[in-house]
Amino acid sequence: MHTNKVEICGVNTSQLPVLTNEEMKELFSRMHAGDNTAREEFIQGNLRLVLSVIQRFNNRGEYIDDLFQVGCIGLIKAIDNFDTSHNVRFSTYAVPMIIGEIRRYLRDNNSIRVSRSLRDTAYKALQVRDQLINKNSKEPTVGEIAEALDMPREDVVFALDAIQDPISLFEPIYHDGGDAIFVMDQVSDDKNQDETWLEGIALKEAMKKLNDREKLILTMRFFDGRTQMEVAEEIGISQAQVSRLEKTALSHMRKYI
Repeated sequence: MHTNKVEICGVNTSQLPVLTNEEMKELFSRMHAGDNTAREEFIQGNLRLVLSVIQRFNNRGEYIDDLFQVGCIGLIKAIDNFDTSHNVRFSTYAVPMIIGEIRRYLRDNNSIRVSRSLRDTAYKALQVRDQLINKNSKEPTVGEIAEALDMPREDVVFALDAIQDPISLFEPIYHDGGDAIFVMDQVSDDKNQDETWLEGIALKEAMKKLNDREKLILTMRFFDGRTQMEVAEEIGISQAQVSRLEKTALSHMRKYI
C-alpha cells in the first residue's frame, strides 16, 4: 500500500476537515462539558496530524492502514491528556505522542527481540515520562524518571536504549502551517549549571547587548528549555521567525564572547 491512497481504513483522506485554533478551543470546551459529538469532531479534525506523521514510517514495510490505526490511538491519548491551560498548540503536544505510539507498535512487531523484563522496564519508564510531562509541562530527565521508578539511572538508560531506533535531530516530524518542526525543536537543553557557571556569566553579559525580543527568545529557548514552537506560540509569531531571530541573536552574541 502507498501513503498517497485516497482511502485509509475507510477514511477519505482528501475530505478530512481542518480545524482552526478557535474551533479547537470551542470543541475542547464542549468536550469538557461531556459533549461526545464534539469529541468525534475533534478527532476527525485532527486526523491529518496522523497522516502527516505516518509518512516518515512508510519505509518500514508495514501496512499503512495499521500505522494509521495505531496513530489514531496516539491522537486519542493526546486528546485525553491535553491541558488547554498550558497555552501550547495541540499539534505540538500531539505529534510526539502519535510518534511514540507508532514506535511502540513497531518495536513490539520488530523481528529483533528485546528481553521481556528489559522491555517492561522501558515501557514503565515511558509511562512515567508521559506522567511527568503532563504534571510539569516539560521533558523530564532520565534521573527524574529513575527516581520516580525507584531504579538505578543506568538501568533506565539501558532499557530505553534497547528499544530505541536512532533518529536524526534534523529530521522533520511535522509541518505546521508551512513551518517544519524538527526533532531538535522537541529537545530541551539540560546542562549542569554548576559545571558551566563561567560560561553562563559570559552568555548573560553578551545578552545585555541584544534587544528585548532577542533576549526573550534566547531566555525561553536556552534557559527555560522551551522548543521553538512553544516560543512561537507564546509570543505570537511563526516557528520560522523564531528560528531566524534566534540565529541572528546568537550571531550578535558571538561578537561579544
